[in-house]
Amino acid sequence: MEQVACLGVFLESKGRLPYLAGMTTLTITAKGQVTLKKELLRHLGAAPGQKIEVETLPGGAVVLRLARQKTGKISDVFGMFHDPARKPVSIEEMNETIAESWAGKR
Repeated sequence: MEQVACLGVFLESKGRLPYLAGMTTLTITAKGQVTLKKELLRHLGAAPGQKIEVETLPGGAVVLRLARQKTGKISDVFGMFHDPARKPVSIEEMNETIAESWAGKR
């Protein structure tokens, strides 16, 4: 991941941004909003409707990065609790632990 600094803003992108090697100036509107130029959005890989994350850093700098999109698929949770350091537990071991818990032995 490459970072390009521009006006105290760090843009994170997988590609290079040679045309922003200098400085880009953005104007703040009366509502306190800033519009990012097409070159910046293209550099971030942003498309209409996508979200951009903003991280504030010390010294008044910020980092902009394309927000990860949530897919909402149930398959996204598969392997969530996988721990390679733990050995798999059999169904029999699970049933035994459950029975012991119900019996007050655990």
